[in-house]
Amino acid sequence: MSESSVALFKSLGFSDQKAQETAANKKICGRFETLINEVNPKGSTAYVAGLLTLASTATALAGSTHLVYLGKAVVAEKLKTNDQIAAAIKFAEGVKTGEIDSKAFDAACGVGIEVTLKDIQAGIAKLFISKKDDIEKKGHGVLGILIAEMKKELRWANAATVKDEVEKKLVEVLGPKGDPKAQKKPVTPAAGSKPVAAQPTKLTVAETAQSLKFAREGALAALHKPGENPQINPKLMQDHLKRTGKRVITRFPPEPNGFLHIGHAKAINVNFGYAQAHNGRTNLRYDDTNPEAEEEKYFTSILETVRWLGFEPSQITYSSDHFQALYDLAVELVRKDKAYVCHCTGEEIHEQRGGESMGPRHECIHRNRPIAESLLEFERMKNGEYAEGEAILRMKMDMNNPNPQFWDLIAYRVLFAHHHRTGDKWCIYPTYDYTHCICDSFEDITHSLCTTEFQLSRESYYWLVDALEIYKPVQWEYGRLALTYAIMSKRKLLQLVNEGHVVGWDDPRLYTMVGLRRRGFTPVAMNAFVRELGVTTSNSIIPAERLENYVRDHLNEVAPRLMVVMEPLKVTLTNVAENHLEYLTVPNKPRDDAMGTHQIPFTRTVYIDASDFKEEDDPEFFRLILGKRVGLLHVPRPIVAKEVVRNAAGKIVEIKAILEDTAQHKPKAYIQWVAESKKDKSPVQIEVRNYSNLFLHPNPTDKKAVPGGWLSDINPNSLVVVDKAMAEVGVRVSKVEDKYQFVRFGYYCVDKDSDVANGKYVFNRTVSLKEDAGKQ
Repeated sequence: MSESSVALFKSLGFSDQKAQETAANKKICGRFETLINEVNPKGSTAYVAGLLTLASTATALAGSTHLVYLGKAVVAEKLKTNDQIAAAIKFAEGVKTGEIDSKAFDAACGVGIEVTLKDIQAGIAKLFISKKDDIEKKGHGVLGILIAEMKKELRWANAATVKDEVEKKLVEVLGPKGDPKAQKKPVTPAAGSKPVAAQPTKLTVAETAQSLKFAREGALAALHKPGENPQINPKLMQDHLKRTGKRVITRFPPEPNGFLHIGHAKAINVNFGYAQAHNGRTNLRYDDTNPEAEEEKYFTSILETVRWLGFEPSQITYSSDHFQALYDLAVELVRKDKAYVCHCTGEEIHEQRGGESMGPRHECIHRNRPIAESLLEFERMKNGEYAEGEAILRMKMDMNNPNPQFWDLIAYRVLFAHHHRTGDKWCIYPTYDYTHCICDSFEDITHSLCTTEFQLSRESYYWLVDALEIYKPVQWEYGRLALTYAIMSKRKLLQLVNEGHVVGWDDPRLYTMVGLRRRGFTPVAMNAFVRELGVTTSNSIIPAERLENYVRDHLNEVAPRLMVVMEPLKVTLTNVAENHLEYLTVPNKPRDDAMGTHQIPFTRTVYIDASDFKEEDDPEFFRLILGKRVGLLHVPRPIVAKEVVRNAAGKIVEIKAILEDTAQHKPKAYIQWVAESKKDKSPVQIEVRNYSNLFLHPNPTDKKAVPGGWLSDINPNSLVVVDKAMAEVGVRVSKVEDKYQFVRFGYYCVDKDSDVANGKYVFNRTVSLKEDAGKQ
């Protein structure tokens, strides 16, 4: 970090922290300093925000005179909004040679166009009439659609003003968001118009999981259409469009070296969802260029997870499908003098790139070796004449570029490893930086969607495909998804598994997709969660409870109910005959006939949960108390506790109660129970695993909150096993992954450790119930 840069940025009004952050950002710092020195030499603070936005987003214009042209347009107040700056960058990227045509530039960027508040309000009034039906149906949920429509109609209007005015109009029409008492007004003043519904219908979790709204608004709505991304040669686009029929094509490209986690659920939804929203298609591409870490179980699990979430790839491809073509293009890159064979060590390369002090950079001594020599050396690499680490192929990029992704990246390395698909055919393997963009090009990807940690790679992505003169997709980055109480790092996850802190990659406490599936999360709830979050360029850490709410709401809709007691306490109904046996028909889900019914026995002896009984009277306790009545769920008459039986240690082991003769006295509460019936082999003993957060703090890697390191933050009570719980006979129809609501306890899923054929049932707690704490 340069102290002179920090001083410069502070002179422009930056806080000390902001100045240091900007100076430390290698991608932005160089471009920003260039703009300040070239177009704002007096250091005026009036244009700093616009110039910083330009420096942050004009990645493809680094070192170009066009960047300075755009900077001057900002200072001249031609470009006043972020939308105008974005349009200017897009225009400048399309000018490959010569100077920028100022008239065409002004027209494309809305220079001189003034959109007044009156214009915005008039446009909104017109829009509300045309979108009346959508507003009536979706209520405040239509906000994003309305804003997107206004941006199309009044492209150069101030985005913040548009948003504020649309929100204001929605409140005027519908009343405050979330206020059930608000009086709704007609959307349009036209005579005879239909009034807006008083309460907009809320989408179910299943409907939200199918909604494509997230792909049609916000940041994704602003993406280019197929054919709009400039190419180094226009014929490349013409040929591309002939092959694709102008369809959107995306891809989900995981590395098969681990199990997917919750962040990948977002990536899958973004890629498949965006293609679905535009009648396109999505490939699943395994980026299998690191044979040392790849295993069959990862390939299999990735495809199973994609399909479990409800998606089917248009094609399943592999980077290794293209190993020969990738090699041929690497040879071509050397012939173009855009790559060379290097024999430097890792430490030497690190020093070339500035070393620990981030000092001056310098070129490798092999960089300017003759092309013929590099071709021969690359052939020797392929033939196995070099050991691992003795030779690499590096791309000849720009060591003076402030972007580290231009510092002569490695394209190929020697690796004597057996490949999962190609066996021992190759002893050199391409890197991600080399392979990814070329495979995107081979597959005619229109939108290469990835997370923001690859933002710096966008420039090198474009550099490589242009250097090879092949079709160039567009890379666009969105914010990563992370959750509180969760670890996403593959290295840390592997450490948890290998050191025995969890039982495996599918431990229900982990936020791996296999772990969440085993815990009982539904694909519907997970899709709904990530789609409702939307897509922005900001990384986000979402409270884990928010995901659990979606799971809880969905399971509430689809999960049958079962009565279970965790800590069984025997209740003998002394006024019921010893041989009494009757069958009660109970609903699988109350008030939902479509879910069906099942039968359970009712006898003289039942078991309740010990937490549902108190010997001493308590005005805040509404369950079973000596001398007071309580209802048994689905039993028409309440019971009254009369006395307790204790064992030698003084512990209560039985309650003697009576079943009242009539249902005249309605109890204040009902509790779950399980009957003893030898004929029905009831109760059914089950094992219950109650899971909670694996970590004690929301961010276990926060060194201030967890000074002892993230492993010291593991929750010792994250798993509590109840090995002698009792369930009613309805449990016997279960199979692995079936989900239930254990009445008054929470939602549970049948674990794979069950042996249902032999009567062994193991359940994992998925999420607890939302329940008034006063009831406990």
